[in-house]
Amino acid sequence: MTVLVRPLEAADEADWRRLWTGYLDFYETALPEAVYASSFARMLSGAASEFHGLIAEVDGKPCGLAHYLFHRHGWRIENVCYLQDLYVDPALRGRGVGRALIEAVYAAADTAGAPSVYWLTQQFNAAARQLYDRIGTVTPFIKYARR
Repeated sequence: MTVLVRPLEAADEADWRRLWTGYLDFYETALPEAVYASSFARMLSGAASEFHGLIAEVDGKPCGLAHYLFHRHGWRIENVCYLQDLYVDPALRGRGVGRALIEAVYAAADTAGAPSVYWLTQQFNAAARQLYDRIGTVTPFIKYARR
C-alpha cells in the first residue's frame, strides 16, 4: 500500500469535509457551516500565517487529513509548528497513513525552519497514542482552558 500525502486543493473540498466531519464526530463535536467554509478557505489562502492542510491518499482516494499552523513562540526566534488536526479513515488506521501525515508536517516544519512540531490529543485516544509514542515525545504539560 502506497500513501501519497499532498497539499489540500480546492477540488478536495467534498472529501475534506467528509474526513473533517469524521474527526469532529470522534471528538463528539459539531461545527456550523461558517466554520467549515472559513477553515477550508484559510487553508487554501497560501498565506504563511494561515493554517495549512494536507490530504493523504491511498489508491487515489483521500483517506486522511492534517491541519497545521506556524506561529511565534516566546522562547524561540523561529516559528514553531502546531499540528492541530490529524485524522485517518478508520478503515485504514494502523497502516501508515497517520505516520505519513505527521512526517509530512515534520518535513514542512523543516522546510520552514521551524525547530519544533507539537500537538495535543485526549488521554483516552489510546489507538492514536500508540503511533504518537513511536513518532513523538510525550511532554509533562497539562492543558488548561478558560472557563
